[in-house]
Amino acid sequence: MVTRVRSSAVAGPLAGVRVVEMAGIGPIPFAGMMLADLGADVVRVDRMDPGPLSELSTLDPTGRGRRSLVLDLKHPDGREVALRLVAQSQMLIEGFRPGVMERLGLGPDDCLGVNPKLVYGRMTGWGQEGPRAGTAGHDITYLAVTGTLSAIGPAEQPLPPLNLVADYGGGAMLLLVGVLAALDHVRRGGDGQVVDAAMVDGVSLLTAMTRGGLAAGWWEDRRHHNLLDGAAPFYRTYQTAEGGFVAVGALEPQFYLAFVKGLGLEGEDLPDQYDRSRWPELADRFATRIKERTAAEWDEIFAGTDACVVPVHSLTEALSDPHLVARRTFMSAGGLTQPSPAPRFSSTLATTDGLPIGAGSHTSEVLTGLGYTIEEIGKLVEHLVTPG
Repeated sequence: MVTRVRSSAVAGPLAGVRVVEMAGIGPIPFAGMMLADLGADVVRVDRMDPGPLSELSTLDPTGRGRRSLVLDLKHPDGREVALRLVAQSQMLIEGFRPGVMERLGLGPDDCLGVNPKLVYGRMTGWGQEGPRAGTAGHDITYLAVTGTLSAIGPAEQPLPPLNLVADYGGGAMLLLVGVLAALDHVRRGGDGQVVDAAMVDGVSLLTAMTRGGLAAGWWEDRRHHNLLDGAAPFYRTYQTAEGGFVAVGALEPQFYLAFVKGLGLEGEDLPDQYDRSRWPELADRFATRIKERTAAEWDEIFAGTDACVVPVHSLTEALSDPHLVARRTFMSAGGLTQPSPAPRFSSTLATTDGLPIGAGSHTSEVLTGLGYTIEEIGKLVEHLVTPG
């Protein structure tokens, strides 16, 4: 069950901020979605031939909330339109390899030249310099070289955690923090500047606590031997009677006691919670007991307790979780089920119509807003938008 999207006249916290999004994949559309959800007027500059930009699909929520302008940026007139748009904006975000925007005549010097107060956000995997800067990469490769991937998965083999950690956690979120901090700097009287957000930097930043544990000696530099990597019997998943799973996160002693009590093992002769030498034995005891009931039964047993035990939902099952339903964590718009805007604000609303946009849906509208006449728009659309 999901909540249907509701419109509101209350402006979001970024109302009045115009963002130019250079269409891309991965973290850039995600960042553009979040900025739009927060009330910014995001204008996405799409390519004439989007090619493999699957994020632009009308079924992808990361394409929601924008206006789209299609331009041939290799044409001088297309570049001129883009610069006029930049001149009337507060922010630009792009995710091309180093040098691409410069070759298009839309690099930082070009854009800050027409708008000295511009926040120019650059999102790359490797960063703007370094031996790998000009090469391709994906979430898994950025996780690998930073040491992050080596800590994730079973002892036998590292496993990629989807594309959530580098693309979105260490990528888009890092970019958003950077551009919003730079925007605040401008609003306090400072100049515009370039924000260099690299996924290898963001992923490394996310491992700060883990590296602290490594330095302190309580984290081992190998998989499945640590408190949070599935080795601890009170912080892992267990299979249930029907073949499902429950997730257990009973780290603190008081939560662990609630977990043991819920299992009906209170008072039994169990190994000490933090005796690592006996973790395999303790895990076997827990696995045997949890396999006796279904995930739904365990959910009912642990409901309202601090045992930190919940069922492992599938993506579809999560839509009906009572807590997520109560929080309206998901919404439906145009038949598309998707995450609701977040975070939530007390006096301004993060809101969206929830409808992903098609490339070029607002070309004439955006050009009109930039001051082009009907005749000029006709000529521009003819040779900058219609593939020839």
